[in-house]
Amino acid sequence: MKPPTLLPPIDRLSALLERFRVRAHLFHSGALCGVTHFAAEPGRGFLHVLRRGELVVTHRGRSGVPRKIKVAEPTLLFYPRPLEHHFHNAPSEGAEFVCATLDFEGGDRHPLVVALPPVIVLPLRSAEGLEHTLALLFAESERLRCGHRLLADRLFEVLVLQLLRWLLDHPQEAGIPRGLLTGLAHPKLARALTALHERPGEPWSLASMAEAAGMSRSAFASEFKALLGIAPADYLLRWRVSIAQTMLAGGASVKEASSELGYASAASFSRAFAQASGSSPRAWLASRPVH
Repeated sequence: MKPPTLLPPIDRLSALLERFRVRAHLFHSGALCGVTHFAAEPGRGFLHVLRRGELVVTHRGRSGVPRKIKVAEPTLLFYPRPLEHHFHNAPSEGAEFVCATLDFEGGDRHPLVVALPPVIVLPLRSAEGLEHTLALLFAESERLRCGHRLLADRLFEVLVLQLLRWLLDHPQEAGIPRGLLTGLAHPKLARALTALHERPGEPWSLASMAEAAGMSRSAFASEFKALLGIAPADYLLRWRVSIAQTMLAGGASVKEASSELGYASAASFSRAFAQASGSSPRAWLASRPVH
């Protein structure tokens, strides 16, 4: 009997995070007592690490998350997108935290922001693989040394990446809804998705995407739709338009974006852009808020 062919490992995250970066900024280390309010700001998330103590986290009604969460052990609380929340701690004893804001390039267009649930509550005892980064982060936050804030920011960014790895390996345990992460967790679909992310300008067809996944066209299309909730061609269109929006916001021309993303002309690119976003590239640029 012929042994099964072992597929080479793939990097499912680098192409995503190179196109759409995440920046972390340490803003608190130490005890929090009483009630602490964290406001929702466009494009901004939070990563809190409870080191010691207990707390109750509350959210507004109709926010899509539980109104009250009790945390009684060292825990990581990840808010990938803007969501107002409050920490309630004992007024005298408090609880000890290390906290960072997370700025996602592209804001609510960041593919991982779209794919993740509003909040992830992960006890540290369950998060294997994070121990060394957390130890370094706690060490940097305990005493002031040259460059400690810059190093803490980078360690938080490493922690985000390691957390995303953990989520890809435990999508059901983490309660990940169907979408990009459930697709990347699939051993065959991940190969096609990674290829699309790395080479969005190639002339992809259903056949070539299925070939990248090592699947038949019918099986690929069916499994893709079941796990991501969208057809492969529609996903490719949205991915290209998300990249185009980032390029245009950074000053690239419509012609440059269309060439980068494999369109035959600026006109065909503009039609595809309008199909996915509901407006032309120039109208989309004009509608963006001025900072």
